[in-house]
Amino acid sequence: MDKNLENLDLNLLRLLKVVVETQNTSITAEKLGISQTSVSRGMAKLRETFGDQLFIRKAHGVEPSELAEKLAEAAEHMLVPFSQVLESYQDFDPLEYDGNIVIACELTLLDIFGKGLYQALTKALPKTKFKITYWQQNSLQDTLNREVDYILHYTMFQLPQDIYTHHLSNIVINLVAKKDHPVLSNTSDWESIKHLPLVKYVSDSMKGRYDPYDELFLDQGAEPNVVLVSHSVPILVDKLINSDAIAFNSSYLLTHDDQLACYALPPLPERLKEISVSGGYLQSKRGYPLNQHLHQAVQGFFNSIVQPTIE
Repeated sequence: MDKNLENLDLNLLRLLKVVVETQNTSITAEKLGISQTSVSRGMAKLRETFGDQLFIRKAHGVEPSELAEKLAEAAEHMLVPFSQVLESYQDFDPLEYDGNIVIACELTLLDIFGKGLYQALTKALPKTKFKITYWQQNSLQDTLNREVDYILHYTMFQLPQDIYTHHLSNIVINLVAKKDHPVLSNTSDWESIKHLPLVKYVSDSMKGRYDPYDELFLDQGAEPNVVLVSHSVPILVDKLINSDAIAFNSSYLLTHDDQLACYALPPLPERLKEISVSGGYLQSKRGYPLNQHLHQAVQGFFNSIVQPTIE
């Protein structure tokens, strides 16, 4: 028996499996759509690899040995994953896919864009079972372990090369406050707004006492008047519409309440006027139709967001 299996053709395993099932080389040839000569050559190669007693010739066919039966069973288990991969490429139908998809999303992005993103995903993959969670300490390792299918994060967030990332959108930052704001309706200059109450979303990526927008107030000689910091968008929105508080945020926040409005930014550095968002998944999944369709759905959602130009 030749124990070196490195050069063993997968087609031989398929041949072995069918011969064990049919116990007849003629029927095997017909079932596989190959010639009787090809079957004979394959059988010879199998005997060369696994021994002459792999099959015993009978008057009307062949009788598989115990080894042949066990090899056929093992071959079936080996060939199933190959078949599944090929089927996923050839027969993937997003409208019929009923598997599970896990998405890990940076918390602020999840709260602001989560509802619209979920609606876009369920439209693209209507039968899929989704699990959409916020990005946590173990999310990166879960992605590397193939337990997370897709991630959504700020582009500045560093990820290893094992993860393929693609730019999704530049989120334009505006001043967001209630409609007919007594100050912003007239001006957004620093002198007029630097003492206004400020509402902020908690960002786990900010470790220091001040974020870049806080520092703008400090540059104007004013301590930022932060009256609310929260992970909850409904709480933030409630504070904005029921007070003169302001927030540096996306115009998409307006979809959470029609009493909100966008106003022009005060003078600030270009780098703070927009934030880049990226999506990603394992490099090894780049060719998967499921991941490609998932990316298209997420990209389509961000492309659909209308961001007004406010001077």
